[in-house]
Amino acid sequence: MFKHGQAGLCFLIMAIIERLEKWAKLVSKWIVWVGGAGVVSMLALTVADIIGVKIFKSPIPGAIEIVAFLGVVITAFGMAYTQAQRGNIQVEFFVTRLPERIRAACGAFTSLLGIILFALLAWQSVKYGMTLQQSGEVSMTSRIPFYPFVYSIAFCCIPVCFILLIEMMKYIMKVVNK
Repeated sequence: MFKHGQAGLCFLIMAIIERLEKWAKLVSKWIVWVGGAGVVSMLALTVADIIGVKIFKSPIPGAIEIVAFLGVVITAFGMAYTQAQRGNIQVEFFVTRLPERIRAACGAFTSLLGIILFALLAWQSVKYGMTLQQSGEVSMTSRIPFYPFVYSIAFCCIPVCFILLIEMMKYIMKVVNK
């Protein structure tokens, strides 16, 4: 338990965490709009391609490549929002049976592993994006460069790491407060 002076510090830390969490959720809401635009674009392109094939006997050139690129956009730009809304699948069969303090410690550890994973993903995506940019690699039909999509993955990992850091801090506060 905290002593009197430490309780004030704990309250201050929790207030900071809450502010950071509001900011992170706001950023994730803005980022997810890009993913939503990707979904709408993918739908429109698919419908237009089907109409082109069935009615005009002419598909949209590169439609399959563009849909694949939009899949990257949808996935990457949806990660932060999904994490902020705690929309990921969690297997809690054993953890729910543990005492609250141990559950919080497990949550902090899991968040730490997530931070490491997404930081590595961001770092490796930047490295790979630089390689693709230097080599000038493009898609076969549409000649769309790959590197902006790889960089977008790296960019979208940053708010995910931030959200996981906030979650980890909240779990640590639960461990310390009990």
